[in-house]
Amino acid sequence: MNPQPSKPTRRDARDNRDRILSVARAELAAAGTASLSAIARKAGVGIGTLYRHFPTREALIMELYRHDLQHLIDLAPRLLGTHPPLEALRRWFAEVAHYGRLKFGVSEVVHAATGGAAEDPMYGPFVDAIGVLLAAGAADGSLKPGIDPEDVLLQLSVLWRIDPARGDAEARAARILALIVDGLRA
Repeated sequence: MNPQPSKPTRRDARDNRDRILSVARAELAAAGTASLSAIARKAGVGIGTLYRHFPTREALIMELYRHDLQHLIDLAPRLLGTHPPLEALRRWFAEVAHYGRLKFGVSEVVHAATGGAAEDPMYGPFVDAIGVLLAAGAADGSLKPGIDPEDVLLQLSVLWRIDPARGDAEARAARILALIVDGLRA
């Protein structure tokens, strides 16, 4: 017996899902404790619609996590295509810092769901993206050669600890990133 082909997702369902993700990203970045009902209300959907797409809070957070990390992974080679390696690295780091504001409030959920680096399918591609940026910088002489991308990731992980509610959170992230880049320069 042949299984029935799955129906394509209706456009309005995709739009609802995208709107939920967009609102959830903003709400969770503002307060990691944002409720699912508040997210649904601000997205203009019923709570049932939210649960149909994301049956648990963890499912919603993990979809945001995967989406945002994939964006960062895909961004690295695009930036290298339009900027010198050092500038591409700086711009990529700025995007990572932006992502850090979301991760601040939900890092425990992400860590528990992924088992840290050990079981996280996004870990390897993310480290590889850092490696691509580092290799390009080493090749043009702007960055030190032989830097371990996992060491850089450990340095970047401090960004998830900056409380976005602090008045100087963005400035603090910029200072930390400047220190990291200074340490990587040739």
